[in-house]
Amino acid sequence: MERDLKKILDQSLMVIEQAADFISAEFNTINKDQIEYKGFNDLVSYVDKGAEKILVKGLQQIMPEAGILAEEGTGKQADEQYTWIIDPLDGTTNYLHSLPIFSISVALMKQNQPIVAVVYEINRREVFTATQGGGAFCNGKPIRISSAKNIGESLIATGFPYYDFDKMENYLKILHALMKTSHGLRRLGSAAVDLAYVACGRFEGFFEYNLKPWDVAAGTLLVKEAGGLVTQFEGGDNPIFGKEIVASNATIHQSLINTIKNYW
Repeated sequence: MERDLKKILDQSLMVIEQAADFISAEFNTINKDQIEYKGFNDLVSYVDKGAEKILVKGLQQIMPEAGILAEEGTGKQADEQYTWIIDPLDGTTNYLHSLPIFSISVALMKQNQPIVAVVYEINRREVFTATQGGGAFCNGKPIRISSAKNIGESLIATGFPYYDFDKMENYLKILHALMKTSHGLRRLGSAAVDLAYVACGRFEGFFEYNLKPWDVAAGTLLVKEAGGLVTQFEGGDNPIFGKEIVASNATIHQSLINTIKNYW
């Protein structure tokens, strides 16, 4: 039986709103003693963990049979074909430094394809949503990708490596090339927000590597439903689980991939 995706989206938004309120209430209250390190430059706090508990509890009530894959370790294998992929606080480093760019990212997957997506940019109270085949929205209003025709008209977002520096020189060459040919580069610190901004036309493109499924699952559906393209660096169609992503307004996609491939 086909799921009512709009109903699932509406129910999930109520849960996500609770987590967003919790994250907002704790902003600027954390001290350094409350920060943990999962790895080099990979920070976590009680806020990430608390928000994840709120999300997991609420989303499991919506679909008890669905599996769970969440950044802070909550996992539940399921025989069913559905899985929630959750990032309770995308942009933790920003959050812990009181930089107000961070988000909640939630996607419902069906057989490894996102069918419901929410990216909640908490400080601006912008809620980006999408359902498979149902379009993409920001605070209930339809959004579309940018109409820019080439990289020369484009603002490009990226993320900087923070633990795997093996390809740093290659990456810097890509940045160098794009600095000279685009309107500019931006690094916001939340891949989910970057993808949402591609979907609504604020960025023409976004690329990054060493990403996890919870960073990009929701944003991937947003971009696609807004009319854009999402692939891996080589053009492969597994950006959610492939650890690298290129998202764009479609028009500049091949040019962006070509620039990346020249140095990758």
